[in-house]
Formats: sequence, C-alpha cells, structure tokens
Amino acid sequence: MSIEFRQDCDYSLLVATSMGVRLTATNGQPMHSSSNFFMQATSAESNVASISSYLGLPTKVLTTFVKDSPIARFIKDDLAGRHMAYEGKDVEQGDPWGYRHQFNLADSGIGSRGPRVQNDRAGEVGRTLSVDDFDLDRIFGEEGVRIIHLSGLIAALSPETGKFCLELARAANKYGTRVSFDLNHRASFWINREEELAAIFKEIASVSDILIGNEEDFQLCLGIEGPEAGGEDLAAKIEGFKGMINRVKEAYPNASVFATTLREVVSANAHRWGAIVAEGDNWHVVEPREIGVMDRIGGGDGFVGGMLYAILKDWAPEKWIQFGWASGAFVTTLLTDYGQPADEDQIWSIWAGNARVQR
Repeated sequence: MSIEFRQDCDYSLLVATSMGVRLTATNGQPMHSSSNFFMQATSAESNVASISSYLGLPTKVLTTFVKDSPIARFIKDDLAGRHMAYEGKDVEQGDPWGYRHQFNLADSGIGSRGPRVQNDRAGEVGRTLSVDDFDLDRIFGEEGVRIIHLSGLIAALSPETGKFCLELARAANKYGTRVSFDLNHRASFWINREEELAAIFKEIASVSDILIGNEEDFQLCLGIEGPEAGGEDLAAKIEGFKGMINRVKEAYPNASVFATTLREVVSANAHRWGAIVAEGDNWHVVEPREIGVMDRIGGGDGFVGGMLYAILKDWAPEKWIQFGWASGAFVTTLLTDYGQPADEDQIWSIWAGNARVQR
C-alpha cells in the first residue's frame, strides 16, 4: 500500500514540541561524578524530524521560547543548523522563578552500568503551548503539510498542550494532512488526569493515519486490551503485539500503519534491536539484531523519523521498517540524541551490516 498526500505543501513534516537542552557527562561517566558535560538542544519530537531535515525534506517545528533567554537563543540556532524552520511565541520569563526551558540530565552508561536519566521540567515554558498562538488555517491551509507528527509527551504535558495537540489534529484532518501519533505514555503526567487525557488521546487516535507505541502505550492511553504475558520469547511478543494491533484496527479504522520497536539490552553498549510494522493487512518484522551503542537515548525517535521519511519518499512498505530500524541504530552511535545522516546511503549501509570504511 501507499499513503496519498497533498502535493501543494511547503512542509513534508511538522512537529509540535517543547524544546529544552540535554546535559550528558563526557566519557561515559555518571552525572554525579562529572564536572564536564556536553550540552545539546533536544526534544523527542524534533529528534523525529531530524532524519527528514538532514536528508533534505522541508520540516517545521511548532514550539515556544523564553524571551531573551540565552538557552532559547541556543535552541533557535541549533534548529536552524539542523535545517528546520521553527515558529513559536517568545514568552516573558517573569520573575527569577518564572519560565525556563526544560533540562534533561542523562548520562550514557557504559558496559554493565546502565544510563540514568532525570528530567527537570520545573517552570517548563513548553507547558504554555496554546492553539491561540498559531494560525492553523495558514499553517495547514496556505502553507500545507504532508505529515504532522504528534507525541503523547506533549499532549499530556499540561491542559493547554492537550488542547493544542487536539486542535492540531483536527486542523490536519480538515486540510488533508496525514497524522502520525506516538502515544508515549508517561505515568507521572497522567496522575489525576486519566479521564481528561484518555478523551484527548482517543480523539487524536481517531484521526491518525499512523499509530506508534508499545503494548503498554496502547493499553494505558487507549484502553485497548494488551497481549497476554509472553515472557522473553520473541515469537510470543510478536504474536501478542499482532493480536493487540488487530483490536486497535477495529477501534480506530482510520489508521492504516502501526509500529513498535523491540529492544533487548545486552549491556549499555550492546543491544539487540528489532521492530514491527503493520501496514494494511501486511506485517513486517525485523527480528532483533545486535547493534553497538554509544548512547541509547533517541534510538526510538530515530526509528520513527526514519520510518516517516521512507513513507514521505513513497518507498515500498517493506522499506519503511528497514530504513526506520537502521535510522534508530544510527542514532545510538552518536553523542546527540537525534540523527544527522550524511545521506541515505549511510543509513542503508547500517541496514546491510556494512561497517567497512568508505573512501
């Protein structure tokens, strides 16, 4: 199957996100015992868009910034350097206890010591994202977008961002933009908001063309019965996921593509990496293959970004999972948590298992 798109679009991919910065201890060290750190601009959703932006497709980020903040300036320059257009309101910081950009504190781990991640989101400016700050008729109607990628992380960030994502999905549906939705359940975001968020997630899912998530995401976000416990047996996991997706199809018939990743951790620097994609009545499975890992953070976003790029390029469906799998594996070899592919061949070489030097 193929997915039909609007042709008169300024942007191939649009993402809505709350931008922040990630600090990573150098040389694989733990955060608490380090004095040197690598800082990068980050968000899961901009990570997804990076595969397309580096490979030449026009992308755009909808976000919000703290006015006159040096971190905001850093983020804007970073997005521009990643070939991404961006649009967002500059919000006054207020007093010293006012708004700021989120901080992600994440070491990489090494060998037998796994990475540790802490998200410091106090005063996060992204929680103010509002539909009132964007002209959706201009963005979707005049400029045009082929795919919008939404994330449950943003939809659940605050009541304002939930409404924002819902209105983006409605506008996308109105103007013929395809909707990709990564459910991304975070339990701490849902505390005392289960009824509110379930309604938002179910409506977004009802207009989505592409749904992404693991068994827990589909159960907790959409109330879909999950697979019976299958232990660590891969065949049982795959069959269980297939059964669950068949139930999702019945509940959300608009969606035609479903995806999840499979990860088995051997050590911090060696994972077995796989994926499952359903398109129409066809199933595509990459059984876990061992990959080398410098930093695991962002691998899942790389998979989604690679898959969306393959869909946007109108490749055969069996290539969607291949390019997505290889893009995710590629990201885990980088210090950044987003992919910066030099070209498509660099990704396809990973799929082919060709790590030989190219001169």
